[in-house]
Amino acid sequence: MEPWMEDALVQSIPKEKLTFLSKLFGSSKGKSQKEMMSTLLPLLKEGKEKGLSFTPSEISAAIASIRKHSSQEENQKIDELLKRMHPGT
Repeated sequence: MEPWMEDALVQSIPKEKLTFLSKLFGSSKGKSQKEMMSTLLPLLKEGKEKGLSFTPSEISAAIASIRKHSSQEENQKIDELLKRMHPGT
């Protein structure tokens, strides 16, 4: 289990959701933005098919925990990914 998944910030999030988020964020490591998007879209579809949905507070807590346990370079990639997912923010 990754360190961020054991952080107090995410302890109220079900393990199934944490595992999905780990897979989602882990799939973007070492990939270009274009490669990330082509990997993420099928994973997001998979999550939807499994009925996984996240509250805004779960998303915020997971992102905060992942950031806390990530390098500066990884945090920059997270920023890029979030900008692509939410243009104009």
